[in-house]
Amino acid sequence: MIPLLSAEQLRQADAHTIAREAISSLDLMERAAERCTVRLLGWLARDVPVVLLAGMGNNGGDGLAIARIMHAAARPVQVLVPRYKSTGSPDFEANLQRARDAGVSVVWLEEGSALPSFMPGTVLVDALFGTGLQRPLAGWIKQLVHSLNARRCNVVSIDLPSGLFADDNTGNDPEAIVRAVRTLTLELPKHALLLAENHRFTGDWEVVDIGLDKAFIASFPSKAAVLEEADAVDRLPGRARVAHKGDHGHAWLLAGGPGKMGAALLAAKACLRSGCGLLTLRIPAGQEAVVHGHIPEAMVSSDPAGHLENMPRFGRVDAIGIGPGMGTDEGSGRLLKLLIQEAPAPLVVDADALNLLAANKTWLAFLPPGTILTPHPKELERLAGKAGSDQERLAQAVELARRHQVVVILKGAYTAICTPDGHTFFNTTGNPGMAKGGSGDALTGILTGLRAQGLGALDAAILGVYTHGLAGNIAAAELGMDGMLPGDLIAALPKAWCQLREKQEQRGS
Repeated sequence: MIPLLSAEQLRQADAHTIAREAISSLDLMERAAERCTVRLLGWLARDVPVVLLAGMGNNGGDGLAIARIMHAAARPVQVLVPRYKSTGSPDFEANLQRARDAGVSVVWLEEGSALPSFMPGTVLVDALFGTGLQRPLAGWIKQLVHSLNARRCNVVSIDLPSGLFADDNTGNDPEAIVRAVRTLTLELPKHALLLAENHRFTGDWEVVDIGLDKAFIASFPSKAAVLEEADAVDRLPGRARVAHKGDHGHAWLLAGGPGKMGAALLAAKACLRSGCGLLTLRIPAGQEAVVHGHIPEAMVSSDPAGHLENMPRFGRVDAIGIGPGMGTDEGSGRLLKLLIQEAPAPLVVDADALNLLAANKTWLAFLPPGTILTPHPKELERLAGKAGSDQERLAQAVELARRHQVVVILKGAYTAICTPDGHTFFNTTGNPGMAKGGSGDALTGILTGLRAQGLGALDAAILGVYTHGLAGNIAAAELGMDGMLPGDLIAALPKAWCQLREKQEQRGS
């Protein structure tokens, strides 16, 4: 896992690396600039003009070093420096002199002056402010940022878009933040990059490794992290050579209703493609032929009421998923309440079951510990109330998990897995092609299948969310994001599992 550190912890990691390697801060800045420039030159055509906007702190020092390296590579580059204080940081001043000595064009913008005009097609590299910023931009600098955003240039930001705080942007001024199309963030992701509301500022982002001390970074206590492939590989359930179907769990899904049998079918297919040995699908009476015709591998249990309201006779059951397409009528509510009270196996609660919980919030207190809840933002709003920002919404999910000792999977571009002990794990697999009805039903099936195989709630959440996104990426690569469907994601699950198993084998060899 990649820990998410605060701005202060990142500063300490810089200082520790400098001391441990016996290098200067200027040397570390040069290393960061070289690695960022490699990325920039890899994207930019040779004749694309570049304007670099450098602040007078260390982020600006990074920018000046980038400009000098680009100039040495015979790339057209000019530097603009707003003079908002009398002198810059020592490393800024040192890199300013280096840039001048190398023949880089450096133009000062005096207070109140406007941005000059740019040639058509100019790419602007934003190195005004980095993670050290602690208050919203104001005055002339804010106007400068506003003017830049109004021009709709292609902007690449170094470390963070200038004006964006690394951690909590509650109270920040959105009119005083650079809007980039791409962000090169140094060494580690920043918390702000993982909130969807900040995408308008960051654009697509990627991490540039600048060689900070990994062991020192790992020593920091952190309540948040970003998932990596190894985190999924480490949680793959075993499959013994002599195993039979009973060794891999019996999953039950309580799903489907009039006009919403598709949700049940998607969840069931995903569950079966997640490796469980047996699946029973509990559906309203009269829908049996639909299941047998589409998923012959699933067993069927019928609710005679014509919708889900009666508790099934489970027999053997190792995990229960409930919610997709089941409806929210009174009978379904009684079923959910009884299931919570008498749950014979771990629960995965999604969709209409979440809406029933939201309408009966006292039931939350009776959820069995280790239950997995999978709300999208609107469902979380019904459960926890309106949120003023993604930051506040995430805090609500964390508190919901802590208070009721459940795992909350807050679905989104960077799905957040919130644990009972207050940790949050962000997922980076997946793509916009998955933003279609039915993708969540597939996740419910995957999670239920993994829980049935004996994985704990957190392990199932980490492996399930990562693999769900990975399968989505495989489907998008083959079919494109526009035309892919949740069913294509499910069809890609075997390839996703194969990819993870291959990594597991490589690590074991």
